[in-house]
Amino acid sequence: MIGSDVDTERKTAGYLAARPPTLEIFPSWPMSHLQQPYSGNSHSVGSTTESSSGQNSMPQTELVSPGSMRADSGQRQELLMVTVDDYNYEQGLGAAATTAPIFQQHAAGQDKGKHGSTRKDGRLLDAKTERRLAQNREAARKSRLRKKAYVQQLETSRIRLQQIEQELHGARSQGLFPGGGGAAGDLSSGAVIFDMEYARWLEDDTKHMTELQAVLQPQIIDANLGAIVEDCMRHYDELFHLRAMLARSDVFHLMTGLWATTAERCFLWMGGFRPSEILKMLIPQLDPLAEPQLIGMYNLQRSSEQTEEALVQGLQQLHQSLADAVGASPLSDGANVANYTALMALALDRLDTLESFYRQADSLRQQTLHQMRRILTTRQTARCFVSISEYHRRLRALSSVWASSRPPTPPSEGVVAAAENVSPTGTTTEQALPPYHHSQPFPGF
Repeated sequence: MIGSDVDTERKTAGYLAARPPTLEIFPSWPMSHLQQPYSGNSHSVGSTTESSSGQNSMPQTELVSPGSMRADSGQRQELLMVTVDDYNYEQGLGAAATTAPIFQQHAAGQDKGKHGSTRKDGRLLDAKTERRLAQNREAARKSRLRKKAYVQQLETSRIRLQQIEQELHGARSQGLFPGGGGAAGDLSSGAVIFDMEYARWLEDDTKHMTELQAVLQPQIIDANLGAIVEDCMRHYDELFHLRAMLARSDVFHLMTGLWATTAERCFLWMGGFRPSEILKMLIPQLDPLAEPQLIGMYNLQRSSEQTEEALVQGLQQLHQSLADAVGASPLSDGANVANYTALMALALDRLDTLESFYRQADSLRQQTLHQMRRILTTRQTARCFVSISEYHRRLRALSSVWASSRPPTPPSEGVVAAAENVSPTGTTTEQALPPYHHSQPFPGF
């Protein structure tokens, strides 16, 4: 048994002695690690390295026992295990160092898609912040578009305003347009804007009525009749909104009817149409009506008359209060500036109530139209709108016909009329007296 071990050792030694030294071309592990001692087993690694180099450089002449061979094999196996572990550890470190940037880039890409993007300064934005920034950018873009459209609308309105002012000035000089009773220079800016918007409203109203008349033909059944009627109702609501805006700044322009034609002013009630009179005019136009509809229309007319009577009484009391405030002091004491200022302040307090009365009257007109819409059918309401529009159109046409039929007054006619007013005794009558102008009633003020 011992002899066989000796023979095996000799054969191994001869093979190792005859084997040429190997080059580090494709080592299974780096040869440099075999030449560097491991920190944990420096003694065993060094001895094994020396023995390996001795075997590769010169033939082995010593005979070793089987026990030493087993010990040497154990040390060699331990050396191989330590070297492989060291190699795997350093290789893992190198691979980790190589793949770390790639992993970081991949993780950064995942974080970017999951949490947001990175700014120029390197700050990472989460998804919520990125979404909010995108919403802010979109809102800013829409705001710029709205601002651009608003500026264009202002420019168009300015050009339109100049055109309408020229038309108003030419029409008022002939007395053919609403507001012909006053000069353009006597109107406030709010009144001029209202007259301009009212002219536009009349043009749109003509278009609406033309459309309604086309739909109301007996042989035509239009499913869009309800939508057209609602457009007409909104059209009237727009007019009431314009009137309410002007009432804050110049209620006298509305109450006196300077925005209407001369014939329309004769039928004005507190700056507009009288609801009970309109209902009285519409009921025969809607014949035949169902019994519930007829009762509803008469009840609406009766309630409108009651509200109108209450407003008329309140307006009369306001007129009396204004007259008492203006004539509170002796009227001959016109040069007293302090007294005049106190009277004007008291009268202005009374005039604040005038706007309230006008608003109530306009609210009654608007509510009457809406109540009528609830009582009548869609087709009947359309006929009501057409009748109201035609009624006011005829009044405006009457004003134009009356203005055009008036003969021109020569300048000398006034002098002849004044001469005819001379009495036989040589004195003139009251009509021939020159008018008294109150241009400066209080020079001191």
